[in-house]
Amino acid sequence: MQLQNFQIEGLRSKVIKGETKPESWRRLQLKRLKSLIDENESSILKALFEDLQKPSTEAFFEIIALRQELKLTERELSSWIKPKEINVPLWLKPGEAKVIPEPLGCVLIIGAWNYPFMLALHPLISALAAGNTVVLKPSEFSPATADLIEKLFAKYFPKDIVKVFQGDGLFTQELLKEKFDHIFFTGGSKIGQKVMSAAAKYLTPVTLELGGKNPALILKDANLEVTAKRLIWGKCLNSGQTCLAPNHLLIDKNIKNQLVKKMTSYITEFYGEDPSQSSDIGSINKRQFQKVVSLIENANKESKILFGGQINLSERKIAPTLIEVEDINESIMIEEIFAPILPILAISSLENGLDIIRKQPKPLAIYLFGGNNQDHQEVLNQTSSGGVCINDVVIQAGIPDLPFGGIGLSGIGQYHGKAGFLTFSHQRSILQRPFWLDLNFRYPPYKLDISFLSKLMK
Repeated sequence: MQLQNFQIEGLRSKVIKGETKPESWRRLQLKRLKSLIDENESSILKALFEDLQKPSTEAFFEIIALRQELKLTERELSSWIKPKEINVPLWLKPGEAKVIPEPLGCVLIIGAWNYPFMLALHPLISALAAGNTVVLKPSEFSPATADLIEKLFAKYFPKDIVKVFQGDGLFTQELLKEKFDHIFFTGGSKIGQKVMSAAAKYLTPVTLELGGKNPALILKDANLEVTAKRLIWGKCLNSGQTCLAPNHLLIDKNIKNQLVKKMTSYITEFYGEDPSQSSDIGSINKRQFQKVVSLIENANKESKILFGGQINLSERKIAPTLIEVEDINESIMIEEIFAPILPILAISSLENGLDIIRKQPKPLAIYLFGGNNQDHQEVLNQTSSGGVCINDVVIQAGIPDLPFGGIGLSGIGQYHGKAGFLTFSHQRSILQRPFWLDLNFRYPPYKLDISFLSKLMK
């Protein structure tokens, strides 16, 4: 799509004129979005299968997440937009101070291909609730879902409230030349750097949801049965193409073999003798597939595959694969693994595991299985990450009230629930004072004793 006839001021003017500030306007947009989702459920599932061969259950998670976010936002919107009263110091009385959350203007949301419907619309809920207009750019690498998004928004929304554009990377670069009031991007860190660089021209604030190499730390007293089951589910969800998926395992050496045995058992139970043929495993993104195949082939040459390794070339499917790792600096550990491949490294102690985590970039999530309260606190005190999940994986993102976002190379900013509303709002400070009390001591020539002024200001 061409940008020649696009005028961002047409979307921004509605905000500037105050048309989007009333709660009724915001609720109308949420209602439109709810109708869009509820009335097109089958089309959404179909598009997700066409793009990623997502099992219907996994695809439905995208819809559930949006419904949960809408439900929370509709329930809490009145309290979120309510002005917050601020205490005024004695020397400014009588006076009233407050903070009003106001729309930023016209914001740009750039979606991702791995959860192409959810990751485009999830931040959109927050943006509309905060009273903004939106330019929405779905991922070109999920074309069926992108086409559906463009079609549905043309039907359910006026084009001066939400405008959908499709295009490749070059088109996105042109889009980023526009002066937006906020840019929200979900994707990889390399593209995130380009987004941030483009935003710098206008000092446009950004939210970057980038993912990262999420470690899972398994201590020797962990429940191995439940741990194995949850790790395999979290790693294979969406065929491993989840920013929150555990990237690698750091397992206490005393339980490593036991846990590997249980994980292999659950892989077979979940996906059959040849998981690469399973209908419960989605396909790998076209751009990533050959890279993933190369990782498996290299591991196979080095005899490091503990289990799995089957490849379905025709459907771009990869069986869940467990790979032995002896050093954190091995090639398979250098980048985030967007596939159902799970490197496994034995550790001697909790401190050994923490030392490995600290030497890597700050991840989106750290997963900890087992340990006591002291161990849990040690992990929290000695590491930094977007979030921490104890004895489970991935599902922390399903809590609408829990802020979601990274730190460092795993991202900038947060959303979900109130955090998303605040991301797309400006906290405007207001002070109002009457004319009737106007003490002369504030004006020159200054005659007030410093000691009295010091007491007054305490």
